[in-house]
Amino acid sequence: MSLSQNTVSTLVVVALAAVAIAFAIAVGAQLRLSRIQARYRVLWAGGEKDVAAVLADQSSEIAQLRGDVARVRDTLAGAAGDIEQSLRHVAVVRYDAFGDMGGRLSFSAAIIDDRGDGLVISSIHARGESRTYAKGIVEGDSEVTLSPEEQQALAAARTGKGGS
Repeated sequence: MSLSQNTVSTLVVVALAAVAIAFAIAVGAQLRLSRIQARYRVLWAGGEKDVAAVLADQSSEIAQLRGDVARVRDTLAGAAGDIEQSLRHVAVVRYDAFGDMGGRLSFSAAIIDDRGDGLVISSIHARGESRTYAKGIVEGDSEVTLSPEEQQALAAARTGKGGS
């Protein structure tokens, strides 16, 4: 069976067209692959590792970071507890303990933590002498009776007003 020259020419043209189309598709696929590789090059770690190894490394680093965050959280919780117990609320009330003395040389100072634990220190100045007293405070109250000035200093320390 012999094919005519016209038919063979047509088949050659169709084959060449199919080759050209296949070549264009191959070039397009190669360009697209190059763009994808450029976008995701980080997943190959510069070509030294495959994606599975890079993901395993990332998973290990994430686990380590989670452990670090947990340790920081524990440290922060401990620091918050320390801050609550620190004597950081302070107020001072100055006053004249005796009518014949001026200058408000006597004072009561309250120093407490967040729970209201701490102490009140009072110094009473007179012409010939000076006396200093310290009274413990537990949960905002004292076993020893507080003077009005000491109560004022304790209230000011609780509210953060600072006293006078």
